[in-house]
Amino acid sequence: MERYDIVVYGGTSAGIMAAVQAARMGMRVVVIEPGVRIGGLTASGLGATDAGDPAAIGGLARQFYERVGRYYGREGLVWRFEPKAALDVFQSYAAEHRIPVRCRERLDLAAGVRRNGTRIEAIRTESGRTYAGSVFIDATYEGDLMAAAGVSHVIGREANAEFGETLNGIRTLAPLPHPVDPYRVKGDPASGLLPRVNASPGGAVGEGDCKTQAYNFRMCLTNDPLNRVAIDKPPGYREAEYELLFRLIEQGCEELFFKLTMMPGNKTDSNNSTPWCSTDYIGGNVLYPEADYRVREEICRAHERYQRGLVWTLQHHPRVPEHIREVYKPWGLPRDEFIENRHWPPVLYVREARRMRGEAVVTEHTALGREAVPDAIALGSYAMDSHTVQYCVGGDGTVHTEGHFFVRVPAPFPISYRAIVPKRAECGNLLVPVCLSATHAAYGSVRMEPVFMILGQSATIAAAIAVERGRAVQDVDYGDWRRAADACGIITDLGEDYATPEGTTGNPL
Repeated sequence: MERYDIVVYGGTSAGIMAAVQAARMGMRVVVIEPGVRIGGLTASGLGATDAGDPAAIGGLARQFYERVGRYYGREGLVWRFEPKAALDVFQSYAAEHRIPVRCRERLDLAAGVRRNGTRIEAIRTESGRTYAGSVFIDATYEGDLMAAAGVSHVIGREANAEFGETLNGIRTLAPLPHPVDPYRVKGDPASGLLPRVNASPGGAVGEGDCKTQAYNFRMCLTNDPLNRVAIDKPPGYREAEYELLFRLIEQGCEELFFKLTMMPGNKTDSNNSTPWCSTDYIGGNVLYPEADYRVREEICRAHERYQRGLVWTLQHHPRVPEHIREVYKPWGLPRDEFIENRHWPPVLYVREARRMRGEAVVTEHTALGREAVPDAIALGSYAMDSHTVQYCVGGDGTVHTEGHFFVRVPAPFPISYRAIVPKRAECGNLLVPVCLSATHAAYGSVRMEPVFMILGQSATIAAAIAVERGRAVQDVDYGDWRRAADACGIITDLGEDYATPEGTTGNPL
């Protein structure tokens, strides 16, 4: 058994920053990462940083983007970068602070948490390794440790009525930019619906459900012939998966079907570009949040197959006009990225999975500046942003989308310490900075990588105080936390006179 002061489960950007802060505070710390690399999405293709208002980003998060700048020989903050640049910075942090990192170590979901009353004593991975700790931090995108520890959480969308919100629950259906027949054989309901198209949204507008916004892989592409690996037609390719794409094109749609946002090194961060037909595998993630590892792997393979197939289709399929094929043909996977995973990003963009129900809940009202938060540990500033949740048949008999929204916040807003703390009766030594306690609406803003880094660092400051004083995490004195956080440069208040610069609180999708 290995023993530590702080055990971090999840080597995401939040997890690495949590561990760095622990080492700087003299804590014995370990990072347990279930996947093949550290850094989460930041090191797996998300190079176009959703920074929101840069003034709200302090502490280790700000230092990370400065170190990315130094990687490129530049001074100041650099918000766009190659995956290998981010990985280099994260690995340098771990090496400098002598942080033990255990990759490919997955929590035993069935019996991997040993508790004594309301405290976690140790966790065990599938390999049989056991890690004991005084405080545990769940920094995964899925909240697996939180769930295995019996902490309350939700999946999907709350009803608007639960917290008096307007953006939550099932949304009003939105038509596609061109009408698309929803049936496999046009005009024939007996032929069945197109893949992933539902007959109805499953409830009334504003009602809650268990569905989550769509996932994708943040593809890193290049058009450099010397570094490009072609994307072939994937095994298991199903032409029917792209029938909606073909029908949109037939109707004259020539939107960019995925982004080609340029990064250094002649590479892209190719994210989803429209709410209706792009790299998001809409409806393909329904089972993911609480699935076991085998099912999640199947879902990841389905997302990869869909996206590889999308690129191949846009480059080669005869139903795609030649002038559109020519736009996409130059692009392939960089030979010098993700070498351990056939040049494909190893981390699925899990935009939202479980969300804890903790001591406090961040809501739409928090994000819009309508609530006082006396114990802020970070600021959110990106727009409240949810990707499409599902395809449905609309009232006019054509395909509609449901679930997308993008609502700017008026100014950076505070995130409460109590939102990363479980209820006292459930667990006294666990902190959850990623799958924190927030509604679906508010999580759309909080879920940005710089905010996760700040929350990871903030969680460790609280964890260290809890270790040193022998307290439950619910009993950490905010004044003690505040003094330590100020010394680390964490920003929780920009002052009453601060004005958010125009256009800094998020870009759609």
